Amino acid sequence: MPFVTKQLHAPTRQKAFRFLMQELGITQSEAQRLIAKGRLSQNGEVMANNAGFIEGRFDFICFEPVTLGLIPTFVEEEFAVYDKPSGLLVHPQNRHTPYSLNDEIKHRFGHDANITHRIDQETSGLVLAARNKMSERTLKMMFEERQITKRYMAMVKGHLKEPLDIQEPLLRREDASSIIRMIVRVHPEGKPSRTFIKPLEYFPDTDTTLVEASPYTGRQHQIRVHLFHVEHPIIGDPIYGQDENDAVRFLDREMSIEERFANTGASRLLLHAHSLEFTYNDHPYHIVSKEDFLAQCFDAMKAK
Repeated sequence: MPFVTKQLHAPTRQKAFRFLMQELGITQSEAQRLIAKGRLSQNGEVMANNAGFIEGRFDFICFEPVTLGLIPTFVEEEFAVYDKPSGLLVHPQNRHTPYSLNDEIKHRFGHDANITHRIDQETSGLVLAARNKMSERTLKMMFEERQITKRYMAMVKGHLKEPLDIQEPLLRREDASSIIRMIVRVHPEGKPSRTFIKPLEYFPDTDTTLVEASPYTGRQHQIRVHLFHVEHPIIGDPIYGQDENDAVRFLDREMSIEERFANTGASRLLLHAHSLEFTYNDHPYHIVSKEDFLAQCFDAMKAK
């Protein structure tokens, strides 16, 4: 478990964030952010004030990354790229998450290394990680300014014959009264969203099409929702294109592997982050996944 509780001791009364700065070798903003997250407690009481004082023995919850041996597929001085397998979280959901890609990144490159963007847990493929705070800021800004081109591959239902330029606004709603707690859908009040889809190969035996998807915007679940909207949902998608009750059961982990396969046509979401293209420090990069996604698709579409 990467989150562990350590006992620390402040010999004199002092600002808690200053003690953490000296003890952990971190910046003031990072120390105050950890306190605001509830990582520090004394006598069973969590410190609520990130400018509060500490003295004596106290508990501090820290992140100590673990490794399962996943190595980056591409490494440069300022950044690295991982080929994430389907099912692996990019970032821990909470303190009880036993393992995520974030563990591997910080285990190999240190505390200041961090992920610069996210892909869904069931989506496989390339994830770009910064190796220091400066490159993290730069790369995140490049994503925001659309200076990094991402291309995905997906296996979708039906025969898609022509390229598509899908421009449909997406609305993300969190509603406690909704059957699905969080859902993204095409809606006129949503944010402008655009995805380019290009068919690559049709497989008549399974009535499926391998497509390339290039998102111009970066909305949550954008490719999944746009493909569902044009009636070519991604094979293996347990949420979009499914009955709402089944989607909730999947999210609540109440659905068996066999039932999920019967409902969706695959044992996983058949979406893969295939390539990244950008220029960094005047050097062009075009990084392509080394995984055989097509073979993974047909394997996931076989009944076990």
